[in-house]
Amino acid sequence: MDDDDDDIPQLSSHTLAALQEFYLEQQQREGMKTSQGFNQYSIGSIEEDWQLSQFWYSDETASCLANEAVVAAGKGGRIACVSAPSVYQKLKEQDGKDFSVCILEYDRRFSVYGEEFIFYDYNHPLNLPENLLPHSFDIVIADPPYLSEECLQKTAETIKYLTKGKILLCTGAIMEEPAAKHLGVKICKFIPKHSRNLANEFRCYVNYASGLDRFS
Repeated sequence: MDDDDDDIPQLSSHTLAALQEFYLEQQQREGMKTSQGFNQYSIGSIEEDWQLSQFWYSDETASCLANEAVVAAGKGGRIACVSAPSVYQKLKEQDGKDFSVCILEYDRRFSVYGEEFIFYDYNHPLNLPENLLPHSFDIVIADPPYLSEECLQKTAETIKYLTKGKILLCTGAIMEEPAAKHLGVKICKFIPKHSRNLANEFRCYVNYASGLDRFS
C-alpha cells in the first residue's frame, strides 16, 4: 500500500474558505451562532421557514408592536406571543424588568429560548402546559399562520383562554369580519410591514383603546 500523501486530494485555499463561509452561514441560519456580539434575539437570527408560513415583521413594525404590548400590559404585566416570534424577540431585546413574556410557537427551533418557549399547534388550541393558567396574561399578541377562518377560530380559542381581556391580533385585511366574529376586535390605523413584501395586505386588530390608532 502506498502511504504517499501526494495521492490524497487536497482542497484549495479558495475552496476551504468557501466551505468555511457556508458552514458559518448555516450556523447563523439555525439561530445558534455563538460568536461574540451576536444577538440571539435579533429578528432574523432564526430564518423564516416559508413552509411553515413564517414571515417576519420589519424591525420598525416589531418595535411598534412590542412597545404597544408593554404599555398595554402595564408594569409587571405578562405578555403572550402566539405565533408571533419577531414580536417576542423584540420584547427580549428590550431586556425589560417590568414585564414577562413567553412565546407559543410550532417551530421547535425557538426552543433555544428555554423555558419561555412553549410548543404550540393551533390544531390543538387548548393543548397547553398545566402551568399556563387561564386568563393569566395581561395581553395576548397573535399572528395566526394561515389566512383561513379555521386557523383563526382555533387560534382564537387559545387567545381567549390565555388573556385577561386585551387582544392584539395581526392577520390579513381579508380576515376583518372573522376576527370581529371570533374575537370582538376592530381594525387599527397602524399598518404592519414585513421584512419581505407580502401579496396579502396585513392589518392589526385590537379590542381595547390602543396606541395603534394614533397612526395616520
